[in-house]
This record gives sequence, C-alpha cells and structure tokens, in this order.
Amino acid sequence: MKKWNLPLTYAPKIPKVLDGTCTQTIRIGRKFSIGDLVSFHGWEGKPYRSKWSFRTPYWELIWVGDITAYPTEFVYFPPGPSYWGQKYLWNSLMGDRIAYRDGIEPTMGDELGRLLNSMHKIDKFGKEMQIIRWRFA
Repeated sequence: MKKWNLPLTYAPKIPKVLDGTCTQTIRIGRKFSIGDLVSFHGWEGKPYRSKWSFRTPYWELIWVGDITAYPTEFVYFPPGPSYWGQKYLWNSLMGDRIAYRDGIEPTMGDELGRLLNSMHKIDKFGKEMQIIRWRFA
C-alpha cells in the first residue's frame, strides 16, 4: 500500500471531488494499485509554484483500470474479462461513460479525449494511463 498526494487542476472536477459526487480520475502511468491511499490538493496560484489551496483526507482506491490513450481512441483494460483490451473512439458510448464518471464537462468522451490530449501531448504511439476510483468517506 502506498500513499499518494495528487494535484487536481481541472476546475469543474474540484467541487465534485470535494463533495464526493466524483470519485474517479485518470492519471498518467501505471503505478496505482487497489488498496493504495490517495489525497488530492489544489493550488492557490500557479501549479507547483504556489501553496496548496485545499487538501482532502486520504481515500482508499477500490478500482484501478488501465487504458492506453491515442489521439482519437483508447484501448481499455479494466479489471476482469469484460471489455478487456477493446479499442474505443473517444467519441463513443464507453468514452462518454468514462467522461461522466470523471466529472468532465460537457460529459462527452470526445471532450475527455481532447482534455487528455492537451494535458499529455498524446501521439500515435499512445500513453499508458490508469483510471482510478476511490471510496469517499
């Protein structure tokens, strides 16, 4: 079990995380495991150059699913056999479902894909990411 302090910079998501209506985020890499503890924080000003504006308690990760993100699509590797290794366009029902759980506004998979592309400069070789969900307590 590891403890993680993670920044939240997507403004529409912050109040949803703080009140427990959003319990999912997508992070670059493949480092999280079920049972890890996560705490989120915001910034008063410029990220990494200012004080934290808030900090949540630690919440336990209860679900971790891998994705490989590409500019127009993603490959989904959730735990268990269903949907495992399937390819989806960002603009698909599965993309919309992930966007909804992730607090994206508007709640559309193509907006989630656009946001992830703008934050991580995804190219044709793809980026490994994880969808993590926690228990809000």
